[in-house]
Amino acid sequence: MTKNSSPIQPNNPTVEQRHKLLYYALNNVNRLEDFNNIVDLLSPPPDITRIGSPGQYKGIKVGIIGGGLAGLSSAFELRKLGFDITVFEVSEDRIGGRIYTYYFDEDKKLYGELGAMRIPVSHETAWHYIDLFNLDTRPFIQTNENAYIYTRNIRVRNDPEGKNVMKEIYPEFKLTPWERNRSWQKLIDYGLSTVLSGMRPGLRREILQIKPKYSPQMNYWTAYNQRQVCEEMGLSQGALNLIGSVSPFVGQFFYNSYSEHLIEEYPVNFSFLYEIIGGLVNLPLSFYRNLTSKNPNSYGKIPNKALGKVTWKGGSGVTGIYKCDGSHKVLLKYKNMSLNKTLQESFDYVICTIPFSSLRNVDVNPPFSPRKMEAIRELNYESTQKTLFLCNKRFWEEGGPHEQIVGGGSQTDLSISTVWYPSDHGKCINEHINNNRTCYIESPLDKWTLKEGCSPSEKGVLLASYNFTLDAIRLGNIEDNRRIKIIKNQIEAVHGLKKGDLDSIVEDFKTIQWDREPWYYGGFAYFTPEQKRIFSYAIVKPEYNNRVFFAGEHASEMHAWIQGSLKSAMKAANNLVRHCKRHNKIY
Repeated sequence: MTKNSSPIQPNNPTVEQRHKLLYYALNNVNRLEDFNNIVDLLSPPPDITRIGSPGQYKGIKVGIIGGGLAGLSSAFELRKLGFDITVFEVSEDRIGGRIYTYYFDEDKKLYGELGAMRIPVSHETAWHYIDLFNLDTRPFIQTNENAYIYTRNIRVRNDPEGKNVMKEIYPEFKLTPWERNRSWQKLIDYGLSTVLSGMRPGLRREILQIKPKYSPQMNYWTAYNQRQVCEEMGLSQGALNLIGSVSPFVGQFFYNSYSEHLIEEYPVNFSFLYEIIGGLVNLPLSFYRNLTSKNPNSYGKIPNKALGKVTWKGGSGVTGIYKCDGSHKVLLKYKNMSLNKTLQESFDYVICTIPFSSLRNVDVNPPFSPRKMEAIRELNYESTQKTLFLCNKRFWEEGGPHEQIVGGGSQTDLSISTVWYPSDHGKCINEHINNNRTCYIESPLDKWTLKEGCSPSEKGVLLASYNFTLDAIRLGNIEDNRRIKIIKNQIEAVHGLKKGDLDSIVEDFKTIQWDREPWYYGGFAYFTPEQKRIFSYAIVKPEYNNRVFFAGEHASEMHAWIQGSLKSAMKAANNLVRHCKRHNKIY
């Protein structure tokens, strides 16, 4: 296998096929030595049945705060051993937390993702559950050379070598002679990846570890924000302005800790990605159906009589967490939304999976440890905004082979930041067909065309705006009519359409601004400088003498990805069982 040819990227990849893709991606960045470490660090922890026996913990009550992916996963695992589980989920009509597939039609054919939307091939724990529930997946097209970069009112195609940007957009920025002779992709790679490449493989493992103490070198670099690292590497202010303009996903996180870029880059998250056919919500729904079924189909050889009882309390938001005096119990106070009543219930153990942004407004008495309370107050959550357009035709797929945009995303310095096109019509160019399910690409990975039988005249859902931080706040908080008009105008500018063209194309829309969503108050946890060193270990440390455990993407090695939610939940469930086993006592 060479750097210029990729392996097969199939629908529903096997473990072996995913590992070939990961191997290829690491080979392309000259870090093959990281392969085994990445697989190891992102794999699920030992199965909970290796710690306890099915049905062993009947009668022990566990309260789970939050019914998102972490809450669902921890409940799914604990049920194997017979625990009596109660899940408190504030939503009355939706499963999934920050996985939010929005359907525009009753047949659920026209949909977009308002939350998480893609799964890297390296995320072993996420794929563990995707495979367990037998969910159908297809490639999520990350880049497309026909997509646009629109900066300073200049529109160019996003060719993989960056020549169009260098020719048309570079003159708008004050660059050094060295910078003018490097593509914008190589400037980003130099500024943000040189430090990673220079680390020893053993040190790089710390990127995906939660430790009480990190090495001095890791502490040194994660005390920097990403802009500062680029400056340390010698990039000019003009180059940083250029990078932030043509690649908003980089520029919008300039002031976050360099640790977050390392987490994205080390396991090559953006090399090969997938989506769940029919919507990512099918993952949390699979958990929910198994948890609420008397005859679930995903517990293998564990007999149903050994499984624990699960009580799902939808429309119930926990408002208080209390350590009961004179007992080993934890009292949860919660509000039943439909009854508008505050109730309470005690448990032997609790797993708290809600974001710290939400936990901040929960009464905790006595307070958790000082460092935990500090983390709850200070952990940074990023603003995130998404707007979906239901279009009566896929105008982006019109034109000839060098004009059709089939999957991928366009980037702009306008406030919409990025535009993402659905991947469902995509077919790799130069493909090798194997039961109509795979493609073999000899050309660059961003060459895609329409599949046979697909037409631009079909309805489609466009992710018309996806942005973070300040742009998410500024655009997401505008009232609907004005916001949609702004987004339409900017989409028209990016695609070279006439003003008002989208008025007859866009039939419906849906916007989410995660800062404004009750019980979330932010899109995802994302460290600022120093927070990895100060808070990583404190965030996951149990409280109330190992009676309250913590899970969620914020309590993981990998923020902002479902991988983090799932693995942290499995680890929390395992640690809870280990505590039960050590004490060998039912309270």
